[in-house]
Amino acid sequence: MPVGTLANVKTVTPDQLRATGAQLVLANTYHLHLQPGESIVAQAGGLHRFMAWDGPILTDSGGFQVFSLSEMRTIAEAGVTFRSPRDGQMIYLTPERSIAIQNALGADVIMAFDECPPYPASYDAVMDSTDRTYRWLKRCIAAHERTDQALFGIVQGGVYPDLRRLAAEQLAQLDLPGYAIGGVSVGEPANLIQAIVQATTPLLPPDKPRYLMGVGTYREMVQAIATGVDLFDCVIPTRLARHGNALVQGDRWNLRNARFREDFTALDASCPCYTCKTFSRAYLSHLLRSQELLAYTLLSIHNITELVQFTQTIRRAILNGTFKAEFGHWLTDSET
Repeated sequence: MPVGTLANVKTVTPDQLRATGAQLVLANTYHLHLQPGESIVAQAGGLHRFMAWDGPILTDSGGFQVFSLSEMRTIAEAGVTFRSPRDGQMIYLTPERSIAIQNALGADVIMAFDECPPYPASYDAVMDSTDRTYRWLKRCIAAHERTDQALFGIVQGGVYPDLRRLAAEQLAQLDLPGYAIGGVSVGEPANLIQAIVQATTPLLPPDKPRYLMGVGTYREMVQAIATGVDLFDCVIPTRLARHGNALVQGDRWNLRNARFREDFTALDASCPCYTCKTFSRAYLSHLLRSQELLAYTLLSIHNITELVQFTQTIRRAILNGTFKAEFGHWLTDSET
């Protein structure tokens, strides 16, 4: 799922995004609450009309900001108080308020408000936050007013297998439309991320979507898919593009490097995207060196297409029974 924090996937238009093969886009509840405000989005007819995206949309709950804005917030049982990074104003976000904002935004999938503990954190601290996330989830369910939006719960528990198991079992009993694994990729090493996902995913209902939040490298996705994960979101494709990097067959290329200045071949001859069909590596390198904004659009189009194509290839391999043969080399701990 490409990330469109402020109701846009950075540097690409909805038509360009659609051409990448992307289906579901993620937007951010906390940031849209700050600007332009959910009431304006609702007046526009909801997120789909506001951002001119006719595909599915998922909004996160603001829970990740409980983690990422730790220096500007205070957690209590009732909710979280934030200091706005825009103007210093105090913002109060509760499970009920998060759901009300998401109801107003009108996404197809909405997320429960949760507390994402940092890494490292003590067992007792993670247990407290995991218990609070479960209590907040029940408040989210009670506050949810729209039957046309699927509310997903989020499994927390840090790096502690027993807390992950408890959280997953509690959430599964609530029979929600889908489940997410949160609190990974928050500073812990890759082997711990893999261990958390391997231990948690099989505990979630296999007939419901299982969503691993904030993960998007080739290796992490293959390893998670092997355990049964269905959905991912990550800022990697557009963030890399803004830094002049292209994803090519799993590698990251810095197109500002001198070797691309006179390379007139396609970025990736096997890629079906507009960028690869139309422009050379030399041209992309020129745009980056000249700080032309078109470079970021073209690289974003390619990088998103690259990840979508990768996951589509995995899906075909699963259906053909060749997943392990084709992607087994990604299932080891060593980096390539």
